Amino acid sequence: MTRTQYYVAASIDGYIADPAGSLDWLTPFEEVPGVTAHFEGFLEGVGAIAMGASTYEFLLGMGMDEWPYPHRRTWVFTHRDLPRFPGADLELTAEDVGAVHARMAVAAAGRNIWLVGGGGLVAQFAALGLLDELWLGVVPVVLGGGAPVLPLRLPGNLTLEDVTRFGAGFLELRYRVGAAAAEGEA
Repeated sequence: MTRTQYYVAASIDGYIADPAGSLDWLTPFEEVPGVTAHFEGFLEGVGAIAMGASTYEFLLGMGMDEWPYPHRRTWVFTHRDLPRFPGADLELTAEDVGAVHARMAVAAAGRNIWLVGGGGLVAQFAALGLLDELWLGVVPVVLGGGAPVLPLRLPGNLTLEDVTRFGAGFLELRYRVGAAAAEGEA
């Protein structure tokens, strides 16, 4: 069954980017043993991706030679015409997330949908009951401000499913969200 998952890393105080929009604070934790393999395992289960324009522009600005998510249809939610990343199976859309979600599920072909970010886009999916899981990497850094994990209260409950501990104080909390959490409790 296809699940819609928000897989993201955040500071202890709940921010996914610092006040300047930078992820530099996260870079030192990419080398923590087990983190890369864990992410690669998650990515193997992903068949379709959604991201906002700022996240997409961040990827464009990284100077990569190859699209980092090959063989995964990606929707970029934007009202602007953005440059295309060479080799990406990409659709720029201004449609409502609810209208696009069904097409994403078909493209995922039984695998999962990854909501890369940002939090505002993920909040739109959550508001429609289309968010099944939150995979939250908690990084032992305090940013004091920036882009929040989510800019709204999630409907329903969160049910903790798993905790993964990495070195350097980095851990991951995996939750079922809303209706998916309530169904698991019944």
